[in-house]
Amino acid sequence: MSVAAPTGAATVRILVADPIAPDGVERLRAAGEVVVATGLSPDELKARIADVDALVVRSETKVTAEVFEAAPRLRVVGRAGVGVDNIDLAAATRHGVLVLNAPTGNTIAAAEHTVGMMLAMARNISRADASMHAGRWDRKAFMGTELREKTLGLLGLGKIGFEVARIASQGLKMRVIADDPLVTAERAEQAGAELVDFETLLAQSDFLTVHVPLNDKTRGVIGAAELARMKKGARLINVARGGIIDEQALADAVREGHIGGAAIDVFTKEPALPENPLLSVPELVLTPHLGASTTEAQVNVATDVADQIVQYLAGVGPRYAVNLPSIKPEEMARLQPYLVLAEKMGSLAAQLAGEKVSRVVCSYAGELSKVDPSPLTAEVLRGLFSHFTETRVNAINAKLVAKDHGVAVEERTTTRDLDHSDALLVEVIGGTRLTLVGTQFEGQPRITRIDDFRVDMDPTGLFLVVQHNDRPGVVAKVSGLLASNDINIAGIELGRDRPRGRAVMLIQVDDPVGPELQLALQGVADLESLRVVTL
Repeated sequence: MSVAAPTGAATVRILVADPIAPDGVERLRAAGEVVVATGLSPDELKARIADVDALVVRSETKVTAEVFEAAPRLRVVGRAGVGVDNIDLAAATRHGVLVLNAPTGNTIAAAEHTVGMMLAMARNISRADASMHAGRWDRKAFMGTELREKTLGLLGLGKIGFEVARIASQGLKMRVIADDPLVTAERAEQAGAELVDFETLLAQSDFLTVHVPLNDKTRGVIGAAELARMKKGARLINVARGGIIDEQALADAVREGHIGGAAIDVFTKEPALPENPLLSVPELVLTPHLGASTTEAQVNVATDVADQIVQYLAGVGPRYAVNLPSIKPEEMARLQPYLVLAEKMGSLAAQLAGEKVSRVVCSYAGELSKVDPSPLTAEVLRGLFSHFTETRVNAINAKLVAKDHGVAVEERTTTRDLDHSDALLVEVIGGTRLTLVGTQFEGQPRITRIDDFRVDMDPTGLFLVVQHNDRPGVVAKVSGLLASNDINIAGIELGRDRPRGRAVMLIQVDDPVGPELQLALQGVADLESLRVVTL
């Protein structure tokens, strides 16, 4: 899914607020003017963001709700890495700003660091190294343990967890178990892992490593109670996000001897402060958030996020959108021709139904009923609400805007006869009920019904939408008055429910029709209604 760039927009401006690889900065220049300004304070960032279209950060810069409030032009925030906990996603969505990341660029680096930390902990490498540099030879003090045939537990089997499992099972000959409700048994087997529940993971792991994002569900998920249920002498590794393992509980469990050690790369507060309880426990291996700190990883994440930003600003959907529904490429290809139609139908509905809208129902028939239609619903809402609010409405925040306006949104599939096998039915309910049906003819959007009237409307241009009683002379009176006021008619489309019944007339004109002429048209032909519509 993409969000089109505004027509006539000024030069695209991109702010790089955290250090990224030069290759990434260079690629961004393909989209517009790039400014690199790192180490900005919150106030400095807010002062600079007002005329920025795209923002690139790593983990240092906090993109808060206040930043989004100060950024009316901002369209996309790119995180050169995986975690986006430094970005207020709710505020981004509310403002219609896409957040994207680069979740695969540092996979190998993070996986290798995890395994390296596990080896360093198992063989006491860092403590032995410090002892040697202090001039001592303490072989007996640093007896280690082998990893072969030990059980490695993984909390999370995403991209990084999968790679760790593969290395551990195939290279280190460890037994690997994992807890991840989103992963199938077949996928786990490909990594050499067996899926288990959380309690089994705690009870059976000799080494336990976490590979989940930090959120309300995972914050402190391994605390004092969970550590107590682990094997005596078990060890933990965290190269994911600080806060997943309770730092004080871990420090206490290691000091008490129940947990044999830990290797920690990430902390609840970074840089880790001197009072952090982990810093005073000698049995721990600690590194300053180095999981993605390889030359290769930094180039990968920088170029990946840069390429996505350039493509998105050019109207191409991103690969790794964080706050936008993920649609399979093959499904998106099937939906793509209908996106313009959906937006036009929403716009037409707004101009015909007025502002008293309480519910919108989007029903999908044929091939459209077999794929995720959320991009089409978002486009309908974008077209609808663009007439009612100054808020920038796009595919990212359309449903949220509807909710804020008290409008209920429903998506359905339908077997109704909609005159075409692949069709979209939009019903707008408020003071009245308006029904529109649309489809594609030879790749071009067409509106085929307005309420009970069959039409064939190419939804592009300026229209008079006239409802009237079907009787002789109405078309002549309307067209004659338009002609006498030098209004050129580009085309007329007629529809009726039955002979001498109710009718609709769609008149495409080349020239504006002012309020006085609209009143005159209604009077001369005794019209039921007349609306001027721009599509």
